[in-house]
Amino acid sequence: MDAPAAEFAVREAGVHSESGADRCLTAVVPLDALLPADSPRVAGEDPRHVHALAQLDARLPPIIVHRSTMRVVDGMHRLRAARLRGDDRITVRFFEGSEADAFVYGVRLNTLAGLPLSPADRTAAAERIIGTHPQWSDRLIASATGLAASTVASLRRRCAGSAQVNARTGRDGRVRPLNAAEGRRRAVALITAKPHASLREIADVAGIAVGTARDVRQRLRLGEDPVPKKLREAESRTAADTSMALRATPVPSAPVTTGGEQPLPNLRRDPSLRFTEGGRALLQLLSAHAMGGERWQRLVESVPAHRTAMVAQAARNCAEAWQRFALELERKGA
Repeated sequence: MDAPAAEFAVREAGVHSESGADRCLTAVVPLDALLPADSPRVAGEDPRHVHALAQLDARLPPIIVHRSTMRVVDGMHRLRAARLRGDDRITVRFFEGSEADAFVYGVRLNTLAGLPLSPADRTAAAERIIGTHPQWSDRLIASATGLAASTVASLRRRCAGSAQVNARTGRDGRVRPLNAAEGRRRAVALITAKPHASLREIADVAGIAVGTARDVRQRLRLGEDPVPKKLREAESRTAADTSMALRATPVPSAPVTTGGEQPLPNLRRDPSLRFTEGGRALLQLLSAHAMGGERWQRLVESVPAHRTAMVAQAARNCAEAWQRFALELERKGA
């Protein structure tokens, strides 16, 4: 048991099966032991709803509290009503899990019962969940936020900082690749290299379902394109959207620095870097990335449409690696 909850007499409450959350425990805790909710409500709590709850004679359901942080997950209106009545303790149900999962759980509960979330609340919650759970499908996020899957898809396209993933988990718990065409092409390569491979082996290596592997093999035997027309069209639309986004994004003409002086020319003249193996390798890498806007644009135009997403992800991975490198240098120099 975590230290903040150690003083409480905790009793087993079973599994809260409503949302697939981890095991929950109930306890009666002091109000002062609780932290405010990381609430999905953009405007905060509604004072009228708080007063209405405070006037009820019936016992209110337990509020949900994140066990490891003692932060309210769901039930801020009930907590404020308890304070208004002069109570010093309240019944809580503990949520076991990460803070990100606790937020999703709170959003889901607010879409099922209690004071409804506003459209702005649900939209803001969906944008946050897209960032914390990028591997979730649009339909899964929609089911948690009460939005349409098409709305979540639109929000995901607008979230420039959202992580890129190759597969997503659906509402049924199954993981499906985003680009089904690529999985089929991997299957073609394996079937060509190993004609007698089993369907299970093809499916496992290519990351596709056994039924998809069977369909690919059958199409090859009939001389048909292993990628159905609808998948090719969807792939073309995605590539076109990515290409338009790249063209719409301005490319800086020169590397941006915090000071008025470009550091690379000075680094190139530094003997401590020029005359050591590691220093020369570092200067070569820095020089390769210190390109002007025209060269960057030529590289953008050289990427074929069907590889834009993959190259973009590779570029992001490189950028993240350089960012970690910069942070390590700053810590070293601190």
